[in-house]
Amino acid sequence: MAALIDAINVKRKMLFELENVPYACLDSDISSPTARGGQTLVRLKMRNLLTSAVFEKTFKAQDKFKEPDLVLVPASYLYTDGEGSHFLDQESFETLTLTEKMVGNALDFLIEGAMLQLHMYNGNPIGLQLPIFVELDVTSTEPGVRGDTSSGSVTKSATLETGLEIKVPLFIKEGEKVKVTTETGEFSGRA
Repeated sequence: MAALIDAINVKRKMLFELENVPYACLDSDISSPTARGGQTLVRLKMRNLLTSAVFEKTFKAQDKFKEPDLVLVPASYLYTDGEGSHFLDQESFETLTLTEKMVGNALDFLIEGAMLQLHMYNGNPIGLQLPIFVELDVTSTEPGVRGDTSSGSVTKSATLETGLEIKVPLFIKEGEKVKVTTETGEFSGRA
């Protein structure tokens, strides 16, 4: 039996289930009434984990939600083809496939063998969670020219092995490994 969560206790980044659909809370706002006998309302900004739709909805403080049957499973990226992106579950060693919509822009950060976590809802994969940083090789970038910093620009474009193009400092050369933040897609340092 899944535990029940009161709407007033739902906080940012919590997961809950509403009408048999898993949601992640992005923000919560509690408004207490000024008049006696008024009800305390909780406004939740939430993301549907199946469709990635984001919306706001208001609930009464005593409304209850179920905890979703959501598990994070360690997996490694195998390849992508016409059917979708394929991952190897590191516990059961079965191949799990996610559609292009479920993967989103994660392919910009994934190379063969990359370790990540898959969201499993009722035993089925519904999405993935990337590590905070990934290390990728720089496949092409123009060399930094002495005196380039006088124009005020101290970065240049670099293409990574996944095809992602990011801004890097002038001292980064082709063939070097760089650390990229998966949340923003920005250069974070040398690997």
